Amino acid sequence: MNYFSSNFKLGILGGGQLGKMLLNDTRKFDIYTSVLDASKDAPCKIASNEFHLGDLMDYDKVYNFGKQVDVLTIEIENVNVDALEALEKEGIKVYPASKTLRTIQNKAKQKLFYVDNGLPTAPFSRFAYTSEIKEAVNNGGLQLPFVWKSAQFGYDGTGVKIVKTIQDLEELPNVECIAETLVPFKNELAVIVARNASGETKSFPVVEMEFHPEANQVEYVICPARISEVVAKRAEAIALATSKAFNHVGLLAVEMFQTQDDTILINEVAPRPHNSGHHTIESSYTSQFEQHLRAILDLPLGNTDSKVGGVMVNLVGAEGYTGNVIYQNIEAIMEMEGVTPHIYGKKQTRPFRKMGHVTIVNANLGEARRIAEDVKNTIKVISE
Repeated sequence: MNYFSSNFKLGILGGGQLGKMLLNDTRKFDIYTSVLDASKDAPCKIASNEFHLGDLMDYDKVYNFGKQVDVLTIEIENVNVDALEALEKEGIKVYPASKTLRTIQNKAKQKLFYVDNGLPTAPFSRFAYTSEIKEAVNNGGLQLPFVWKSAQFGYDGTGVKIVKTIQDLEELPNVECIAETLVPFKNELAVIVARNASGETKSFPVVEMEFHPEANQVEYVICPARISEVVAKRAEAIALATSKAFNHVGLLAVEMFQTQDDTILINEVAPRPHNSGHHTIESSYTSQFEQHLRAILDLPLGNTDSKVGGVMVNLVGAEGYTGNVIYQNIEAIMEMEGVTPHIYGKKQTRPFRKMGHVTIVNANLGEARRIAEDVKNTIKVISE
């Protein structure tokens, strides 16, 4: 099929920053794009060929949008899966598949999928309601502390809570959830796997993620991860096995824990471009966004090797600031060696909102990490 400078139309559900970065590559290849998002100010609005307003959970909006495109992909998981299933039955190519999304959207189903497919993950219990957990703790069926996760629609620190006392349960919503054993890990790792419809598979090098202690958001992504080759190979093998189990087409980001004894456990997955792969724009031969396009269009996959060491810093709204955004001291970081800021195009900032990221590349990874710290301490996302 001719995708380039042709009548082919790629549909993208979601118009946020991941979509915006994906559109850099559709424009590079001159692939015609149509985007659906609920916000008239979505970052994708200016870069897509067509922009449609609509709720991604609305069956009719998603179905009618999907009928107008040749291939449909996502940049966010929270979309109407029933509409995707109907489109698949009518011959529209949907990547990731509705079946995969149905599993991944619900954390309880996602965890059961790992167990059923012999993929390593932390032990867990599932509950129809949070209120049932108290009983399980009281009768000895569940030990404190544990990690509470909302089964539906949790992301970036929302829908996740470490429960240390019974009182901690009081402030949680009474929803379907899982209680997961608190894993004493020494590293959080991620591997992004790309697979096209023909079954060609490639993975990017393992990255390690350093988290913000309060916000439960990634602060730094470091590539390559500072781990032994044995652990890296193990993590990569588990990520490839996970992609294969889902029979996935597109990108699959597999987030993992490296425990104290170097066991690798899957935390969760994202079937799309991912925060842990943003550094690839500057540091890899093929960016994760170009690779996602190659995979969903069944084109040959690109080289995933790193050209240089890379560290990514998330730019999030500073606490105490809400309103029209200002990137304070951005000129100062642009003077630093190997520093590239990416601004997502969100006009309004609020505390901890993802507003952009900065990539630091350097042949010396330690130096890149040091500059990343300077970047983090210099630039501030504030408001007027």
